[in-house]
Amino acid sequence: MTTEFDLISRYFAPLAGSGGLGLKDDAALIDLLPGREFVVTTDAFVAGVHFLSSEQPGVIARRLLRTNISDLAAKGARLSGYLLTLALPNELNEDWVAAFSAGLMLDQEEYGISLLGGDTVSTSGPIVASITAIGTVLQGSMITRSGARVGDDLWVTGSIGDAGLGLKVVQGQLPQISLEDRSWLSGRFSLPTPPAGFGAALGELGLANASADVSDGLVADAGHIAKASGVRLKIDGSSVPLSDAITRAISRGLWTISEAVTAGDDYQIVFSAPHENRDRITTLAVHHSTLATRIGLVIEGRPGVELLSDTGQQIKLTKTGFQHR
Repeated sequence: MTTEFDLISRYFAPLAGSGGLGLKDDAALIDLLPGREFVVTTDAFVAGVHFLSSEQPGVIARRLLRTNISDLAAKGARLSGYLLTLALPNELNEDWVAAFSAGLMLDQEEYGISLLGGDTVSTSGPIVASITAIGTVLQGSMITRSGARVGDDLWVTGSIGDAGLGLKVVQGQLPQISLEDRSWLSGRFSLPTPPAGFGAALGELGLANASADVSDGLVADAGHIAKASGVRLKIDGSSVPLSDAITRAISRGLWTISEAVTAGDDYQIVFSAPHENRDRITTLAVHHSTLATRIGLVIEGRPGVELLSDTGQQIKLTKTGFQHR
């Protein structure tokens, strides 16, 4: 019988960095450099809620890690390490655990982060996987949601709406979309690409006033900034960056700009910044091979988000984004 300690030794100890002490202890040791502070975030995935039973374990692991990396990127944090907790059904095949750990190894190498420790338990319920990720920022430099100022530009990284339509593709919907676009969109849902390096540099250079990761939808997460900062955000719908696949879907009536900006799981960052930082932000984005697009402004008014059409008319939304409850 494979025990909890067998699984840890076989599949997770190889993921541990120096602070994880080979996962042979009950705690991790983290060296914090002078003048820096910790930033901590956590996310959990539940089978049947956050991932489909048909998904590959390695992909699930990578998406879980990247959702946490997205949170840290939005805070302007440099990645340090992470803790992993797994609740696994007793009947689960060990091959699932092997593939899950292999996925983590791939992203550890890509993002320069390592496992510090965690816990593995058995459950009679569905698989539950939770990661607590740790990053660091220069003291006093974390980018919060509450710093947006009237007159700021509003920016977003990456392209918006791909993961939302990608989920429909993964669920077997929209067969009329081309095979090439289906592959692109499903890939964007399965493996988001949070701008970790760009986010960290944005924070260390002090270029942004406020930021949030786009996990529940662009409008919803921009709304978190608006509420925390006590400002109103105006988004130009025609400026929202869309992939070619989304543009084609919209042109065929299979998706709308309203759906794109309210769909979840993009794991990009939306942020506000003084207009005098435009050139530096653009240069920084090029340096980090990141698409960064100005999509609107921070204005006075009741806290909230306005989405405008290409004619300047406000687009009425039936929802702002994904809600957990």
